[in-house]
Amino acid sequence: MSTAINLGEFLRTRRSLLHPEDVALPDFGGQRRVAGLRREEIAQLAGVSVDYYTRMEQGRVPNPSGAVLDTLARALRLDGDATRHLHRLARPQSAAGHVPQRQARPQRVRPMLQRLLDDLVDMPAMVMGRRMDILAWNTAAVALFGDYAALDRAERNIARITFLDETSRELYADWTSCARENVAYLHLDARRHPEDPQLASLIGELSMKSEDFRRWWAEHPVQDKTSGTRRFRHPVVGDLELAYETLRAADDPDQALITYAAEPDSPSHDGLRMLLAWAIDAPSPMPDDDRANGTP
Repeated sequence: MSTAINLGEFLRTRRSLLHPEDVALPDFGGQRRVAGLRREEIAQLAGVSVDYYTRMEQGRVPNPSGAVLDTLARALRLDGDATRHLHRLARPQSAAGHVPQRQARPQRVRPMLQRLLDDLVDMPAMVMGRRMDILAWNTAAVALFGDYAALDRAERNIARITFLDETSRELYADWTSCARENVAYLHLDARRHPEDPQLASLIGELSMKSEDFRRWWAEHPVQDKTSGTRRFRHPVVGDLELAYETLRAADDPDQALITYAAEPDSPSHDGLRMLLAWAIDAPSPMPDDDRANGTP
């Protein structure tokens, strides 16, 4: 699919999510024939002609200017992640800074991230790579999420586990929020690596096997994975509320260390300590061959 058509699809989807009251436009009542705002309303908000905006949605504007994209982002009430995604859709090569590679190299865990992971004994942590692949993890992560070593390498993927492993719906008290964030992050990753065949295969598999993923993917959400709070219903220690933080190296944004921690002196802090004590005799969290060879 061409860049212009991808851009048009994104604009149509985001327009359909807005309502007149969201952008301080008068709503004179009556039944709207389309979901969300009309094309002429977005054109008015962005200060462009209705004809020009219509041609953008139809995929007939191959190279819109950065200024036009910025005004459209403001009209559509896009946040920073979604605005950057809009620019990548319009100019994928210049936005990425290079021509995408057709064959991605297998990822190996950065040595410093592995050392940090090994030192984090009091909090669950993992290293996430491209496509939300799980590259490395510690014993505390096994206690919280399960034994990743028991999975084939191809199955060690956050999005795949979230949507295709039924136990994830039981573990995450806020499963819908978590799952939607994963969809939004995969949309970002798809623009960073538009020619990654493994990513395309993952998205295709999830679309075929999960109605939730297929519906949310069509909404074109965009969100980076940074920080927030997760609520768990753990089968051993019960309810936990943990804050997560995502740390990336400036020179390698495709690998991220994700840590989970509880508020000091909280019931979740006590529950996490109980969980770690329960898991203290667990085997080594990562097979030796994974440490030596990395994961694809």
